[in-house]
Amino acid sequence: MPRATLRDGSATSVVVRPDVAAGEARDWDGMALLPDGEFLMGSEDRLAYPDDGEGPVRRVRVSAFRMDVFAVTNAEFSRFVDDSGYITEAERLGWSLVFAELLPDGLQPERGIGRAPWWRQIAGADWRHPEGPDSSIEDRHGHPVVHVTWNDARAYATFAGKRLPTEAEWEYAARGGLDGQPYPWGAELEPGGEHRMNVWQGTFPRRNTLADGFYSTAPVDTYPPNGYGLYTMTGNTWEWCADWFSRAYHTRDRRTNPRGPEAGTHKLVRGGSYLSHASYCRRYRVSARSALTPDTSSGDLGFRCAAS
Repeated sequence: MPRATLRDGSATSVVVRPDVAAGEARDWDGMALLPDGEFLMGSEDRLAYPDDGEGPVRRVRVSAFRMDVFAVTNAEFSRFVDDSGYITEAERLGWSLVFAELLPDGLQPERGIGRAPWWRQIAGADWRHPEGPDSSIEDRHGHPVVHVTWNDARAYATFAGKRLPTEAEWEYAARGGLDGQPYPWGAELEPGGEHRMNVWQGTFPRRNTLADGFYSTAPVDTYPPNGYGLYTMTGNTWEWCADWFSRAYHTRDRRTNPRGPEAGTHKLVRGGSYLSHASYCRRYRVSARSALTPDTSSGDLGFRCAAS
């Protein structure tokens, strides 16, 4: 059971709300019911990163489940914190990762990240202060919560009587009923010149043209939903999945409700973020995979919940 650090400094187990059982939420508000069905999972995109393990394409069956229509917002996470007394890992650690171009003038990072120098370690950055201690979410209640680790996301889901989606559930949901397409709406990144998700335009990481209207996160309901009524499954923020990452656990055989390995070092994240750009990261496709350690927090990491 997840552990929570309360505001008085004591530790306690995160308990599910008394009216629900873990993974069996009874409050279906804000959740879509997805039917059981089969889909083609994965991709053999020649431009995909081989180490991500997107392929081979395989037929997968998923049992019916529910999925949050929107990513968890700042407003929802704030209510969770108020009700539970939970303190996130970034708050306890005292820092989180912020995209360098979002930093206010004069704020000095403790350090950068070697292979990703656009990230800066910022003291005082957390879900309430996305760009550091002098920033706030006052005008971002409808934006996705960020700076949450996998452990934070699981604590929220457990408290709500929900759970994090499996990787197969996430991709099934993101596809919205379309097989073999790279995006939740079809084959084209910007059909008819219309932006369907919040990703980087311009030259990463120095110049963003803001063609889609956003430099950082966008409200969770900005773009039209996919065929299952789910919003912003790609772009905006990465979303944590329940599974441990493995490049090679897939098979070509038909599988039912597949899960990742029983243990590992990194958890799956899906969907890409407002920083994803074709020049270095095409992971805003529905089949794309990435992975982070479960204690990672950054300004483009969020989540949504599922329920059996």
